[in-house]
Amino acid sequence: MTKLITFLSIFIFGFTSTTSENVRWGQIGHRTTGDIAEHYLTDNAAKEVKRVLGNESLAQVSTWMDEVRSDGDYDYMAPWHYVTIPEGETYETAEKNEDGDIIWAIDKVVSELKEGGLTPKQEAENLKVLVHLVGDLHQPLHVGNGTDRGGNDVRLQWFWSNSNLHRVWDSEMIDDKQLSFTELADFINHPTDAQIKEWQSSSVLDWAYESQDLLPQVYDMPEDKELSYEYAYNNWDTVQMRLLKAGVRMAGLINEIYE
Repeated sequence: MTKLITFLSIFIFGFTSTTSENVRWGQIGHRTTGDIAEHYLTDNAAKEVKRVLGNESLAQVSTWMDEVRSDGDYDYMAPWHYVTIPEGETYETAEKNEDGDIIWAIDKVVSELKEGGLTPKQEAENLKVLVHLVGDLHQPLHVGNGTDRGGNDVRLQWFWSNSNLHRVWDSEMIDDKQLSFTELADFINHPTDAQIKEWQSSSVLDWAYESQDLLPQVYDMPEDKELSYEYAYNNWDTVQMRLLKAGVRMAGLINEIYE
């Protein structure tokens, strides 16, 4: 009986993990961006973040939006994790999701945080949403082309195991490094002052277009869709840069909110 239960558990959960839709950086990616952001907060912003989040760090709350997916009260946030911009179109010309998208949601929570007047719960949730979505927007496949659910429908082999393109970029390239989020943050958190200034002066829309511009690189794979060392080598620098930019820009937004 024990062997049967074990087999069924492996079958059920293993099947789910290879077919379910992935719509976010993995936990390590999100926590890395949150950890990096904390290094670039002004003293006042850091104090305000402490007031809002208490003992939770930006790294800790970075995964909150994924953790509340099972709570029906937050179903309305589902479309906020991504945006669809078909090839050849811009955000301005693309058809909008009437329930919102990632660009709309970031602008929404930033505006509300700046205006103030939120309850402590609302302010904390808005900040958690902001931290998560800034990370998501820097994962290129969160700016989808409308053909394959942000790479979720692109079935492939990742080091000879079933996967999909979105999952490879969300977590598998990162997880394969076997680094904690603090180790990964330490390894990549070395921007120049000029880079920090440039990255923080760009707009949320700029960040989305950067992700969109990376899609030809993301989809550059062999016909058999068997990805391993070469694909990881060709794209790892991009993954690191997107995580770093997300953290630096996240801090810039939070500094602007709590200036």
